[in-house]
Amino acid sequence: MESYRLGSVAWSMRYFPDGDFTRRAFASAEIAALAVLDDAAVLYRPGTWDIAYGSSGTIGAVCDVLALAGGNRWPKGVVTKDGLDWLLNHLMEAQNARNLRLEGMKDDRRAVIGGGLSVLRAVFKLLHIEQMEAAQGALRHGVLFDMLDREQAETDMRVVTVQRLAQKFTTDLVQGHRVSTVAQHLFKMVNPELSILNKERILRKLDWAGSLHEIGACISHSEHHKHGAYILDNADAPGFAQAELHRLSLLVLGHRGKLRKLEANFEDILLMQQLLCLRLAVILCHARIEPDLKGLLLNCKIYSENLWATQGIGTFVLQYRQGWGANFPQSIHLLQEEAIAWQKTPWLFEILEI
Repeated sequence: MESYRLGSVAWSMRYFPDGDFTRRAFASAEIAALAVLDDAAVLYRPGTWDIAYGSSGTIGAVCDVLALAGGNRWPKGVVTKDGLDWLLNHLMEAQNARNLRLEGMKDDRRAVIGGGLSVLRAVFKLLHIEQMEAAQGALRHGVLFDMLDREQAETDMRVVTVQRLAQKFTTDLVQGHRVSTVAQHLFKMVNPELSILNKERILRKLDWAGSLHEIGACISHSEHHKHGAYILDNADAPGFAQAELHRLSLLVLGHRGKLRKLEANFEDILLMQQLLCLRLAVILCHARIEPDLKGLLLNCKIYSENLWATQGIGTFVLQYRQGWGANFPQSIHLLQEEAIAWQKTPWLFEILEI
């Protein structure tokens, strides 16, 4: 429901860098954790939840130690407030992580128990928790389930996230769908040899880029591609890994304007194919009406590696039927401008009448 940037490793490195356990270090670590978590006190105030669960890492380690140390006082799989107080006193007596000897605590956990205990005590204090039960699941299980869910668009959390972002930033949903559809249509022509599964995954991501390409327009119309990329790079986007969210932001940043501004790898053939298809879709949909795609053909020729230095990486060719250019002169003008933009990259884009 909510994610906060704090944890046992980060807090141990910051407040217990040498492994020393002091009252001052624990007090500072707890106050810092409370400052990060403060807004959770309103969201999860007493009375809005029945049972507190904790999972993985620190929770498991604390449960194991308390169960072995307390007999019937602390049942297995339970963390209590007085148990945390007992553990804090035990750490203070040890003075340093090197001296800590607790039955049930693994050696690799000793170095980060100070930070983990500080954060856990802050959570107990902030949310008025007296007892927390250990959940059997952990982050890795959630990741595995998420990876399985991604195979189907109906269960992919990223689909919901894209829809939420598009609505939150009041994008033109009809135009976003129009651009997405055209971009996917073009990509199917430019890369027909992909396997069905890979093609589905790539088309889904191209669909998201089309849906969100105007996400920054609520800030500034003239620079909306830049604002849109910034939003995506910094958005709270459930289901997305940071790397794939950044790749999506590159497509949004590059859907218009100069190409050299992209901090992108122009040797990434798949990214360049997606980028070109998105840019062409935006051009063809510039009037915000369904474009006439009849007779349009797009192909991509990749040169052999030893010719890169002289011929570039590859060439995209868009062919259109006779009379199409006369019917859509604005589109032809924009496509000619697009050809000039690609001349400043290791790629070429050409338009031909057939």
